[in-house]
Amino acid sequence: MTKAINIVVKAIEFVLAALMLGMVIMVATNVVLRYGFNSGLNFSEEMSRYFFVWLTFIGAVLAFKDHGHIGVETIVRLFGRRGRIACMLITNIIILITAIVFFHGTWVQHPINASMTAAVVGMSMIWVYGIGYFTSLGIGLIALFRIFEIVTGRVTEADIARFAGEYEENQTVERAI
Repeated sequence: MTKAINIVVKAIEFVLAALMLGMVIMVATNVVLRYGFNSGLNFSEEMSRYFFVWLTFIGAVLAFKDHGHIGVETIVRLFGRRGRIACMLITNIIILITAIVFFHGTWVQHPINASMTAAVVGMSMIWVYGIGYFTSLGIGLIALFRIFEIVTGRVTEADIARFAGEYEENQTVERAI
């Protein structure tokens, strides 16, 4: 299972790198054309904006997987093991509910976005706003998996430390010693 997850993560990281590279190439090319030749590529402005949207929403899934989002760790650190696990459970339930709402909102907006087209490139706007499906499903599945681990008692001390924001600190201290 871990090997499959690592393959998916590497594929997503490759997509993120490709989107970033595409943004850099389009923007740099447009800058050179605008200042050097007094012309430009109209589609590059629009597509680099869309690449940035995709980059942000896809990156949010990987950040959630790695506990990279902002948390209120100061309060969580005050609790013992049981309190931290309760906070983990409540947090992941709230995140799961939010992901479901986000998916539903994307679903409701789907017909509207599918009927609209981008101003310059002419593609359906569902290709831009449809990234909500990926993000909500990705974050929702991760939250569901974490809830399952908590409920079945499979949560590790490393998971608890990572949730409380203590994992990196412990790693740094261990390396220094």
